[in-house]
Amino acid sequence: MSEPPDNGREDTARRICVAMTVSEARAWFTAEVLPLESVLMQYIQRNWRNQSEIADIRQEVYVRVYEAAQRGIPEHAKPFVLTTARNILINRVRREQVVPIEAVADLESLGAAAEEPPPDRVVMAREELRRLQLALDHLPQRSREAVVMKQIDGLSRRDIATRMGVGEETVKRHLTNGMRALADFLYGEPTDLRKKP
Repeated sequence: MSEPPDNGREDTARRICVAMTVSEARAWFTAEVLPLESVLMQYIQRNWRNQSEIADIRQEVYVRVYEAAQRGIPEHAKPFVLTTARNILINRVRREQVVPIEAVADLESLGAAAEEPPPDRVVMAREELRRLQLALDHLPQRSREAVVMKQIDGLSRRDIATRMGVGEETVKRHLTNGMRALADFLYGEPTDLRKKP
């Protein structure tokens, strides 16, 4: 059994089990890879914005998979084919040097690993969340409820008014006061709306 060099992670889709002759590779390709065409096409169409290039990408996947099969048949055809397609798509994005918005949105589905933020950024983000929670805690209860329903739950003013049992103008006032107090607390002089002057 031959395997590609270990790149630090085990990738079962790339493990090779048996070297084959050209006719055996062709038979494997016909029996195992070609039936996956609809799955492959769906994957490419979902992850590539330029529909005119899809047939070319499919053909490139087939060429690479077939060439790999001549060196050795992968244990599992489907993950091997999709991994090959993912790598081709990633390489095409890199070659374009201008990363389109659609590609950025789908990088996770392409399998591009997002780097974890450095520890100092994690600490800073946690500190910001802690400060936000502290600021929310300083709001009067009704303003806090309105802000949370609007900003976190994504409810409309009408829905908030219904849930709180008040008019929309009252909700608007709670939201305005709450957001001002949050901004003051986070970016200016801390205030506590619960305290009356």
